[in-house]
Amino acid sequence: MRKRVTLALVLSCLLPATVHARQAPDDTALIRAIRANDLAAARSALSSRGHSRHEWAYGDAPLALAVDTQNAAMVALLLKSGADPDHADDLGLTPLALACELGDPGIVLQLVDAHADVRKAGPDGTAPLAVCARFSSAETIRRMLAAGAVPDSIDARGQTPLMWAASAGNEDAMRLLLDAGADANRVSQGGFTPLFFAIKSGRTEPVQLLLDAGADHTFRGPENTSAVQLAMYQGNYGAAAILIKRGTDVDERDRRGLQLLHQAAAAGDAGLVRLLLAEGADPNGLSGPSRIKWVTEANFGVAPPPVPPAPPLFIAAANGNAEVMKLLVQAGAQGRYVAGDGTSVVHAAAKGGSASALEYALNLAPDANHADAGGNTPLHVLLGNGLQPELESMMRVLARHGARVDMANKQGYSARDLAENSLSEVKEMFVKVFAGPIAILPARAQATPAEQPKPAIG
Repeated sequence: MRKRVTLALVLSCLLPATVHARQAPDDTALIRAIRANDLAAARSALSSRGHSRHEWAYGDAPLALAVDTQNAAMVALLLKSGADPDHADDLGLTPLALACELGDPGIVLQLVDAHADVRKAGPDGTAPLAVCARFSSAETIRRMLAAGAVPDSIDARGQTPLMWAASAGNEDAMRLLLDAGADANRVSQGGFTPLFFAIKSGRTEPVQLLLDAGADHTFRGPENTSAVQLAMYQGNYGAAAILIKRGTDVDERDRRGLQLLHQAAAAGDAGLVRLLLAEGADPNGLSGPSRIKWVTEANFGVAPPPVPPAPPLFIAAANGNAEVMKLLVQAGAQGRYVAGDGTSVVHAAAKGGSASALEYALNLAPDANHADAGGNTPLHVLLGNGLQPELESMMRVLARHGARVDMANKQGYSARDLAENSLSEVKEMFVKVFAGPIAILPARAQATPAEQPKPAIG
């Protein structure tokens, strides 16, 4: 049963007894037969009672109730008995709209064959074609179009059947709608084209289909967000690759100040990183201010915090993506870059949860004791992240590279202090890795002049 029917059941319990009395017909033989999927009992009730359209069940005519139970044989029986295929329920929904939502093409086609009005929209202007475009089969779309459904009908949100189909990735329905003249570049009231809906489906084929049909990949949404940025937000990296190949500004920053290469590095998508580098993305480009106009909306709630200026290499390291780090270095990323707050790629890798990424970072910038502006070494950063799957392995990486446990940050805490105040499991690992005498060396004395980190790039 639909949720709306369940809600009606709950609400009926709150109504006065006189209203319950008016709902007595809900308990008629026909309604009971439909609920029980008992065709013989339904035939008997129809022969004795006649007009099925006059008997109601919590706002539904018997035909809508039969559609709701997805009983095609019951639907056929009621239609044959004279049930009105256009009789809307108490919410204004017709049996055809409900059938489209539930997705059984056989029931949809029965109603179309019974001359249900394919243009009769619901209270919010949504036509049955739009609902079928999202939930039902290509054959139902074909038959509804042949019966006179409008391919570019618009609901109260300015959304078309093509947008509904695109949002579900219903590629077959999209083809039929486009062939029938649906506009690939119509803009909804929310400011989105069918291409944006296709991107949010998470699939790549609907995106390619719309582009081939002439969809404008340069169109920008209400926040000035581009299609490729939406693809990155949604994690639809296949769609992002298609759009990048069509031509896009690879250096543009999103609402968080990240360029496409930063986002691909964070995702660990090596293929997308290669593509962006081939298209001219800067392996040393820094995150920073964006020209995206922030608009608070339900998907995000509040504006994200600003991302400190960082190159893609730091982003990859902070997400534990060693393979991507290597790709970036091969493309010219500067492994010894130091950010304005004193962090190095080793600090970033200490956050990433990957021992291999941390090892690679130390090969790039071989100073396990480099302190940031707050006096924190990579070991401080690692311990600050608490218990994690590769914690002991990462401790061993730092230990092999000469990490000291006695260096205090500007708050006066050493790595040993952090370990002693951490979870027992963390403390046990720390003692296991760093047990025995520890050499107390002058700060940064382990790095030769050639190994000292370079000053921050402008």
